Amino acid sequence: FGKILQSGKLLLGIVNDILDFSKIEAGKLELESVPVDLVGLLREASAMVQDRVRCQGLALKIKKAPDLPERCMSDPVRLVQVLVNLLTNAVKFTERGSVTLAARRDGEQLLFQVTDTGIGMTQEQVARIFHPFEQADTSTTRRFGGTGLGLTITQRIITLLDGDIRVESSPGQGSC
Repeated sequence: FGKILQSGKLLLGIVNDILDFSKIEAGKLELESVPVDLVGLLREASAMVQDRVRCQGLALKIKKAPDLPERCMSDPVRLVQVLVNLLTNAVKFTERGSVTLAARRDGEQLLFQVTDTGIGMTQEQVARIFHPFEQADTSTTRRFGGTGLGLTITQRIITLLDGDIRVESSPGQGSC
């Protein structure tokens, strides 16, 4: 039953990625603008990856800046989706060490930062990761799996939220 449930969740994730990507491409993804509890948002996103973090023996750190507002206006479902996607990728590519989710103000904007101690990427790999159906590891024996849509969807949702996403990474040094 465990393998059936795990396979079902994997397939559901793929279907949801394809549907989200299709909505974004068609200009049909509608975003909410409601009050968002930022501490609750961080807690929800981290809880969704906690089991995998624990199974891999990693540390998951949450850093909340003292001046982080309690609330902001945004789409809480899509913000959680973005953070969970970034956290899931960080955990997936980190064999030992930690993953950190930080939130702080940067002027009038909020800055969410996911940092890992994982395998890192070359600049050539970083240049491809936001392209649809692309992954940093393009070999036929891809060790890490995935559809290559998660970061594309993440980038497009962030753009729809009037934000941007940047990546810093070095092979063997992790990513941010």
